Amino acid sequence: MHTDPAVSHPAQPGIIPFAFPNLPMVRAAFTTRIGGSSEGSFSQGNISFDVADTPERVQANRLALRARCGFDELTEAKQVHGTALLSVDGPLAPDVEADGLITTAPGRALCIKTADCQPVLLAHTSGQAVAALHVGWRGNRANFPATGLARFCATYDLAPEEVLAVRGPSLGPGCSEFVHFDREWGPEFASYYDSGRKTVDLWRMTEDQLCAAGLRREHIFRLDLCTFSLPSFFFSYRRERTCGRQAGLIWIHKGTPCS
Repeated sequence: MHTDPAVSHPAQPGIIPFAFPNLPMVRAAFTTRIGGSSEGSFSQGNISFDVADTPERVQANRLALRARCGFDELTEAKQVHGTALLSVDGPLAPDVEADGLITTAPGRALCIKTADCQPVLLAHTSGQAVAALHVGWRGNRANFPATGLARFCATYDLAPEEVLAVRGPSLGPGCSEFVHFDREWGPEFASYYDSGRKTVDLWRMTEDQLCAAGLRREHIFRLDLCTFSLPSFFFSYRRERTCGRQAGLIWIHKGTPCS
């Protein structure tokens, strides 16, 4: 039986690790399109089964990602640009819809799939509760950064000022064009709109929404990498409709904290 060597031995996945200050038990990472076994528009590191990539290659990419990062399980939901948030203690059914995931279970990596939308990862300063939010522009319009943070805190009885956040690679302010701003957004978002360039600063909007919900501005970290502008590193749905997905991951590490 012939075995595709790219599937059997995929290139090591490209990741951007992120470490929250003084939280050695919380691990976070953002994947890139570099490394993996996928081809064509999904080259190389696509992690989504919901695009037209070969399932065997996606699975190989995911297994290589797990081996490199060291988590036990990858947990994801069907993202629908909504505001639903799920508490995850075990595996989810394949078609469960949610754009936010929270957990206190060590070893369970919460996965947000993106190709321009913002992956926003949250961690409590105790290191015992984490969350992952999928924030597209519809999520911003629905104030999901704030409502997701509020529900995360309410579920585990946390204070929002004790939560840290990091926003991963996503569509940058210079490329987030909305030619029908009045119809798609409305006057309450006018301060984020550049009428000359017809762009919306989604990065600043997310930060403001988190702060309005009680998160301290100095607790927000940012990877200011624009997915549209960096085609060699990231998938971008705005740049090419047929494309793969990268991921934002956060999990509580099992074992002894690093010194």
